[in-house]
Amino acid sequence: MASTNLNRTPSSASNRKTWTWSGWVKKSTLGSQQVLFQGGDSGYPEKIVFTASDILEYDYDIAGTDYTVFVTDRRFRDVNGWLHIVVAKDTTQATETDRIKIYVNGEQQSLSEYQLGYPPQNHDGAINNNVEHCLGSNSNGGEFFGGIMSHVHFVDGSALAPTVFGSTDSTTGEWKINTSPSVTYGTNGFFMFKDDNSLNDDSGNSNNFALEAGTLTKTEDCPSNVFATFNPLARNASNTYANGNTTYDYSNNFQKSTVTTLTTNNKKIYAEFKVLRNTTMHLGIAGDTYISDGRTVTDTSSSHTYDIRGHTGAIVLQTGVGGDANIYADGSDTSINVDFTTATNDIIMIAFDPTTKKIWWGKNGTWSSSGNPATGANASYTYSGTATSDFCFGVGSEGSNAGAISANFGNGYFGTTAVSSAGANASGIGIFEYDVPTGYTALSTKGLNL
Repeated sequence: MASTNLNRTPSSASNRKTWTWSGWVKKSTLGSQQVLFQGGDSGYPEKIVFTASDILEYDYDIAGTDYTVFVTDRRFRDVNGWLHIVVAKDTTQATETDRIKIYVNGEQQSLSEYQLGYPPQNHDGAINNNVEHCLGSNSNGGEFFGGIMSHVHFVDGSALAPTVFGSTDSTTGEWKINTSPSVTYGTNGFFMFKDDNSLNDDSGNSNNFALEAGTLTKTEDCPSNVFATFNPLARNASNTYANGNTTYDYSNNFQKSTVTTLTTNNKKIYAEFKVLRNTTMHLGIAGDTYISDGRTVTDTSSSHTYDIRGHTGAIVLQTGVGGDANIYADGSDTSINVDFTTATNDIIMIAFDPTTKKIWWGKNGTWSSSGNPATGANASYTYSGTATSDFCFGVGSEGSNAGAISANFGNGYFGTTAVSSAGANASGIGIFEYDVPTGYTALSTKGLNL
C-alpha cells in the first residue's frame, strides 16, 4: 500500500468512546512512521501507527496535546509473516488500562504510557467522528503503510476480543484468520479487503472508501498463504525495494544481492523476473552456504566477494549488457551459456528442483535449449557444489549503474502491472505469466506444504 491513500468521511458522528479496529497486516518496510488507521486531520488526529522505531502505538490528541500508549518491549520487524492486530477502545471504563487494549496474534500486549498516556474516562476521540478517516496513511497523504492489509474490520460501538476475528489452530497452535466473523458493525462500521482489492465495504453498511492517491494492487499473498518476497534484511541493507519487496533496484552501487524470505523445503519451485533496467544482472538460486555467510558489506571491487555471482552456495545466470548469458556456480564461471540474451521488459523464468539440483532458465515463455523442467530434460545446469539445503531465489547485479527487476513469486503482478494472461498452473497456487511446469509450485507456505 506504499503511496496509497484510502479515505472516507462518515456523514455523521457515531460512538467515539467505544470501537474496535481489527486488521491482518504484512510489513515490507522498516524504520519509518506508518499509519494503519487514522481519524481526523493532522491537527487533532487519533490513529494506530507503527513508529520509525517499529513500535506499535495508539495515538490521540486533545486540544493540541499528544497522548500515546504503545506496545512495551517489542519491535515489529518481521517482513515475511502476517500479523493480526486488534485495537479495542472503551473510554467508559473506570480503570484507565481497560480503556485501550491492543492484541497481536490473539495475545493481549503489555502497554506503556508515553507523554500523557491513556485517554481520560468518557473521552470522545476523532475516530468515528464525521471527519476524514484514512487506511494506510495519514490525512495529509503521508506516513504510508509500506505493506499489505487484509480483512480489515472497524466495529462502531463495541470493544471486541481478538477471538471474534481469529482463533488458535488446534493442530499447529498458530493464530489463524476467521474469514467470516459474526459482527454487529454499527453505523460507521466497515469490512474492507475480504477477498480482493475493492474499495467497497463488505459489512453490508456500504461505508465504502475512496482511492485518493496511489494504486491499490491485489495480491495472492494472504494470512493463510504467505508468498516469498525479496528480503530487505538480507545481505545489503542499502538496497532499494518497492511493491511489497517484489521490486528490487540496484541503482548506483556495486555488487549488490538479495534473496527471498522463504526457502524450498525440498519442493520444486518456479518464479518469474521482469527486467526493468537491462544491465548486468545475476538471477538464480542460493543455498545454505550462501545464506549462512551473512556478509552485508557492498563489494566495490571486481572480485565479487560479497555478490551472489562470486560466492559459494549460489547458482546464477549472468545476463544483460553485451548478451553475456553464462552460468556461475559457487563463485566460478562454468563456461556454460544459455541460448538467449535479455532486453528491458523481458520476463526470465526460473525452475529449480532441489532434489536433483537441476535448474532451468527461460525467457518469455520458452525454456533455454528446449528444456523441460516437468520431465527433467535438458536442464540448463546441474549443481553439485557446496550448498545442500535451504535453497531460495536470489538476484544480484554489478556496476555503478546496475539493473532493476520486478519478481512475480505467484502474486500475479510485476510491480503494479498484472500478468497479461495467466498461464496454466497444476498446483493451483499463485498466478504466473507463463505455464508453471507440472510438479512445480510457487514459493509460498501452501506450496511448501503440498
